[in-house]
Amino acid sequence: MARIKGGMNARKKHNRVLKLAKGYRGARSKQYRIAKQSVMRALATSYAGRKQKKRQFRQLWIARINAAARMNGLSYSRFMYGLKLAGAELNRKVLADLAVNDPAGFAKLAEVAKEKLAA
Repeated sequence: MARIKGGMNARKKHNRVLKLAKGYRGARSKQYRIAKQSVMRALATSYAGRKQKKRQFRQLWIARINAAARMNGLSYSRFMYGLKLAGAELNRKVLADLAVNDPAGFAKLAEVAKEKLAA
């Protein structure tokens, strides 16, 4: 049986990594060993970044809701608890959008929350 060397597969693997490293500076985009390290780190960072993006958006929404709630005489936690008592099924993304783009509608929600908290 003939011996098969792994040159073709190695070349394919190297090219796959070098393609991912396209645009990196210097040896990071030219030499396989260095490019491999850079690509591994970049992929790990991008994975972590996708998780952080979700946290940062939630943080932004809460800050916007808090600011609008305080303009209507409530803290964030009291406002959210009042909405929960009222049975309002609105997530933070929608509430933050209301707070920025429709202050009158948000004020009505704040009144509903105040009524439920008082009762």
